[in-house]
Amino acid sequence: MTVKNAMTSEFLHSAYGGESMAHMRYLIWGDMAKKEGFPNIARLFKAIAYAESVHAGNHFRVIGGTTADASVTGGGAFGVGKTVDNLQGAINGEAHEVEQMYPVYLHTAEFQNEADAKRSFHFALEAEKIHVKLFKQAQDAARAGHDMKLNKIFICPVCGHTVLDVAPEHCPVCGAKREQYVEF
Repeated sequence: MTVKNAMTSEFLHSAYGGESMAHMRYLIWGDMAKKEGFPNIARLFKAIAYAESVHAGNHFRVIGGTTADASVTGGGAFGVGKTVDNLQGAINGEAHEVEQMYPVYLHTAEFQNEADAKRSFHFALEAEKIHVKLFKQAQDAARAGHDMKLNKIFICPVCGHTVLDVAPEHCPVCGAKREQYVEF
């Protein structure tokens, strides 16, 4: 896969960088949550970190696996604080992607007729909407001084779709089968 248009390529590089950083940030924040006595919040961070790596991988494949001569930077909170604060950083980052970043990137890919980029941005956008809600639930629990109540977390390895308790028969975003979902 390769991208024909410079702007879509730039957006893919940016998204790749941001998703890669979110992946690492959530792994680190998961370790902090575990240390603070929030094992389920830690598991949520680890699961969503996996979803972010799915997004980064999708973006990387669409740009043809190269980042040569491209600025691959990503915004977002840095550092490690208390779990409640880390969750706010996660909420802010995910909300930015849902409200600003991915809608612009998606519309650009549509306008420039970049089908692979459009699909990659769409997959990420749909998952990030769910991540905002889950991080808010986790933060509410942590603010109240207790862990989030979680059974199982399932992540689609194709698009990053995230669901609690039971994986769907088919992913509502990409159509992957239930058996493909990764359980956390």
